[in-house]
Amino acid sequence: MRGLRNKVAIVTGGASGIGAAVCARFLEEGSKVAVFDLSFEKNFPGEKYKIDISNQQQVIEGVAAVERDLGPVDVLVNNAGWDKAAPFLETDSALWQKIVAINLLGPIHMHHAVLKGMKARSRGRIVNVASDAGRVGSSGESVYSACKGGIIAFTKTMAREMASRQININAVCPGPTDTALFRDFAGKGERGDKLKAALTRAIPFGRLGQPEDLPGAICFLASDDAAFITGQVLSVSGGLTMAG
Repeated sequence: MRGLRNKVAIVTGGASGIGAAVCARFLEEGSKVAVFDLSFEKNFPGEKYKIDISNQQQVIEGVAAVERDLGPVDVLVNNAGWDKAAPFLETDSALWQKIVAINLLGPIHMHHAVLKGMKARSRGRIVNVASDAGRVGSSGESVYSACKGGIIAFTKTMAREMASRQININAVCPGPTDTALFRDFAGKGERGDKLKAALTRAIPFGRLGQPEDLPGAICFLASDDAAFITGQVLSVSGGLTMAG
């Protein structure tokens, strides 16, 4: 893809799952990758920064460290997320606050930290990894879905605010994807197997998504090939959702 070589990209939640696949693709494209996460495999590629994105001060310090180590941030991929599945009436405020802090406030912290520099330079790309749960809902993921819906709305709003500075901000919405987050959501044993089988039947492509299904869409939106695309929401779901 055009325009990714030597670009500095921050990927949150980049140490595993979709994030790790995205980091690998950016590295293939010749980008310099900074990974924000809380734990890392010993030999994980890219520059590693132990950052809790729900902590705004840590985010500010982390972005400053990346710009000191690698240079100005050209690309931000907000991929980090967390959830604990349960019917809404069986959850409590402590759980809601944790879900909101990671899935909604975390990306907002990241935008605030990187956009000042992007605005000053009149260039930059942000790709927010939302979820089809934020577009069509998902039983057992009420607050998570609310956060992801909020990220979609925030993406569109920031795309409008930053358009005059030629900063592109878009969202990618994975459908059910075989990651640790999905496995935690599905649960173990017979219940998990039944849910996975039901979703597989519902997806027109006949399988769950894999982490490797996402980097192409994300890196495209970060590249010069998407220079005239902003404020858009793209589902990567094997056809499970086909909303316009």
